[in-house]
Amino acid sequence: MADEDVFDPIYRADCPSRVILDQIADKWSMLVLAVLREPRRFNAIKRRLDGITQRVLTQTLRKLERNGMVTRTVITGPRLGVEYALTPLGHSLQKPFAHLYDWTVDHMDEVIVHQRRYDQVLNAISEGALSPAAENPAR
Repeated sequence: MADEDVFDPIYRADCPSRVILDQIADKWSMLVLAVLREPRRFNAIKRRLDGITQRVLTQTLRKLERNGMVTRTVITGPRLGVEYALTPLGHSLQKPFAHLYDWTVDHMDEVIVHQRRYDQVLNAISEGALSPAAENPAR
């Protein structure tokens, strides 16, 4: 490792990029940003994201709002509600996230093969059928 890598701020534990990446690049944040291609009410977002709980969606939306990725608008009238929409900063993530999603779909089968191979080796080791030094599951 080069000396310059040790002092590169992006790798430092106190670099703000770590917190921002943690907050915008998690599974639910990325999916919420994808669903918000158009403004949506809370329940419409929840319906689109199978498996997300109300608590996790609330936390994710608050985090994204705090980071300037989404706006929250209270809707008054006969049907009270809250609508979320992407900000320009949130829109700026759509293209990079779309590339990451496309990569995921394009390589999903290959990744699954590697996961199964890795799991088979670990199972064989735990069952005593293979010694830990015999096979590197990462291969």
